[in-house]
Amino acid sequence: MTAKIRNFLAFWYDFFVGDDWRVAIGVVLAVATTAAIHTAIPAWWLLPLTVAVLLPFTVWRAIRR
Repeated sequence: MTAKIRNFLAFWYDFFVGDDWRVAIGVVLAVATTAAIHTAIPAWWLLPLTVAVLLPFTVWRAIRR
């Protein structure tokens, strides 16, 4: 039973974090920031901006390897 739980959690970790934990943290921070500021100002632009910043970073890291 423990192995099944460990495999289940490992799947979800790999699904959300994937290859780069830094990108996962960046996305979580962007979603949290969007949720925090959406009542004060329109915050729809924050998530596309985050993707536009993080995507070249991940490509650069992949090429470097």
